[in-house]
This record gives sequence, structure tokens and C-alpha cells, in this order.
Amino acid sequence: MSLYCAQGSVDTDLSSQQLNELIVESLSKLGARCNVLAVPPDQSREHSRAGEITGIVYKHYGDKLKAVLPAIGTHTPMREEQIAHMFPGVPAELFRVHNWRTDIETVGEVPASFIREQSEGKLDYSWPAQTNKLISSGGFDLILSIGQVVPHEVIGMANYTKNILVGAGGREGINRSHYLGAVYGMERIMGRAVNPVRNVLNYASDHFLRHLPIVYVHTVVGRRQSGGLAIRGLFIGDDIECFLAAAQLSLKVNFETLDKQINKAVVFLDPSEFHSTWIGNKAVYRTRMALADNAELIILAPGVHEFGEDKGIDKLIRKYGYRGTPHTLAAVRDNPDLGSDLSAAAHLIHASSEGRFKITWCPGQLTREEIEGVGFSYGDLSEMSSRYNPEKLAYGWNWLNGEEIFFVPSPGLGLWAHRSRL
Repeated sequence: MSLYCAQGSVDTDLSSQQLNELIVESLSKLGARCNVLAVPPDQSREHSRAGEITGIVYKHYGDKLKAVLPAIGTHTPMREEQIAHMFPGVPAELFRVHNWRTDIETVGEVPASFIREQSEGKLDYSWPAQTNKLISSGGFDLILSIGQVVPHEVIGMANYTKNILVGAGGREGINRSHYLGAVYGMERIMGRAVNPVRNVLNYASDHFLRHLPIVYVHTVVGRRQSGGLAIRGLFIGDDIECFLAAAQLSLKVNFETLDKQINKAVVFLDPSEFHSTWIGNKAVYRTRMALADNAELIILAPGVHEFGEDKGIDKLIRKYGYRGTPHTLAAVRDNPDLGSDLSAAAHLIHASSEGRFKITWCPGQLTREEIEGVGFSYGDLSEMSSRYNPEKLAYGWNWLNGEEIFFVPSPGLGLWAHRSRL
């Protein structure tokens, strides 16, 4: 087990040249490789700098980089223009599409006894360790799993084994892992590198993936005080040490503890990244622990035009809505369609305010009837963007028309919590 690179601090700001040098130096330590697979995230994680890193990998290996498999999970496959934007210089013909229903192989099974233990007795099913066939049976002599470590609603801290077993995973594995996180409790998981969902994925990796030549390339990305984003850390290795080092730095960079609760939050979703509430509800996940009772969360979402990235999940969201844990658990029990799609059920739980605060969605391409039909409040995007202009607001606390608001321009970059909820 090796840690090839561990660079970073809360003040580090790696330039593109430094990033290139560190990655090339680390890849050189691996020795000659002839058949390389890169597994980066999609455009919804563009801030990870995975696109730039994949470009560096391509320049280093040339025609030995045989394929690029974006770990899209249940997201819509990347379009040609998205690939060209995020991965400039990487040949389009290298890209493969992950289909979470058909392109997977079950490489092992985590026993139900372990799931019972991790869920504190709430769940009684086994967990299939599933991943894309390219990863499990593609014959590659190097698999580079690329992405950002950042607080995450399902897995505590994103990346490491999640990229392989969920991002490139299969339907049942995604469903059951998401549901485990929802049942255990999102607020008990977010920002924690060690938790039940992570333990299940690590069990699977330790038992069923050891023979695969997987090397993890993790970034930690934060905001500069002067504006813009900085790479605060780069960690490259083939075991959990790499992930834990990145997670430790990410907590310092991406987790903000507030001294007072937020009564009104405004979150802006970049239209190039966010097209659905499935992804856009990061605005809810990442701010909920900072919101006061009866607070309002306003989500400005010009690019959002659907609920689920997957058509089947979109249909379930429209049918059952974001109506809280008791309602969702009952719907899972009584309705086979939702009961057989536990990742959708988990999402409905994660994105509900549980009646504690108000969520006002202001989408570019969903109607009032659609938004209110799933249990959210509706806000007119033009009107709300005029009142809370994201181009004029500064990150954090703002005074505007006699009210104090907390503005988040990119929810995927952090996690916010009031001290009372820790």
C-alpha cells in the first residue's frame, strides 16, 4: 500500500504547473503502464479539477490511456459539448458511458449481518458490491479514480471507494447504500470520513477489489478570500490513507461552523452544473444544519428543468414528493415502485425539510404546479433573482433591503452547520 503524493494545507494554492508536476511525479512512481483507464466525475463535479487532471493523465500516457469512464452514477450521460468543455484536449473517442442498469458486474456481497450492525438494526439486507465491467473485467493495468474529497450527504465525505462502487456502480448497490445513509441519518453522516455507508463500501473494497490496480487521485478545493477557487490539496495513493488525509484537510477547508443560525439563505446553482433537483438539492443538504427553525431557503436554479436525472426516478419524485421521512418510509412499505428504488426514496428523505424550514425553489424550466406538486414552495426566478441578485451578493452574510441573508454561490463546495447541531 502506497501514498504517492500528500500535498496541501488550508493556505495552499496549487497552480496548474504545480498540479501537473505533482501528478506526473506520482504517476512516474507507478512504473510503466500500457493499458490505463481513467474514472473521473461528470460536469456536476467540475470544481474538482478532474477535467484538468484527466488531461494531464492523457498527456503523460498518450495512447496508453485506453478509456475514460465518467462516474455518473444515476446522472444523465455527459453530452459532447460538456465533455469538450470539461476535458479539453482529451479525445472524445476515449469516453465511455456508464449505464447503472446494464453495464455492471456484481463482484461480491457484503453480508446482511454487517448491514444490520452498521444500521443499528434498522435494515436487514445484504449489499451487492457492483461496479462497471470496464473496472472489474476490462483488463487494465492501471485504473485512476479521480475526484474531489468534500463533505457529502450520503457518504459523509465524497470519493475514494464511492467513485468505484457508487459512481460507477449498479442499481441495487446504489439503492441500498443510499437508503442506509437516509435511515441512519444524514446529519449524523455529513462531514464524517468514517460512518456506516463508508464502512460498507470499504468492506466491499477490502474483500472484493484488492486485486484491481486502482490508484486514487483526490483533490481538496476551497474558496480564495479574493474570489475564485483554489486547489488546497492533492493526495494520490492506493489505499484508505490517501482518502483519510484528504478528508482531514477537507474538513478544515470545506466545513464552516457558524456562530449564529441562518434565518434566510439564498443558494445559486450554476446552470452549467445543475439541471435537476436530484443534483440541485445539494442546496438543501449542505445548508440544513445551519438553518434555524422556520428559516427560508431560496434556491435560484436557472438551469433546472427536471426532478430526476433518470426518467424512472423523475417519475417517482413527481409521484411521491419531498414530504418527509415518515411519509417516505410508509410509501416504501406500501408501494412496490418506490420500495424497489431505494435511492429515490433516500433522496426524498434527504431533500425534505421535515417541516422544520421552508424550501423555495426558483427553477428556470419547471412550473409552479410541478414544484408545488412535489411539496416545495415556488418562487419566480426572474423576480427572486432581481431581489437577490447572485452577481451582486458576496459569499456569506449580506444585508439586503433591511434583512440579513446568507449567500452560497456553489453548495457543492462546502458544508455549513450551526454549533448547536454538531
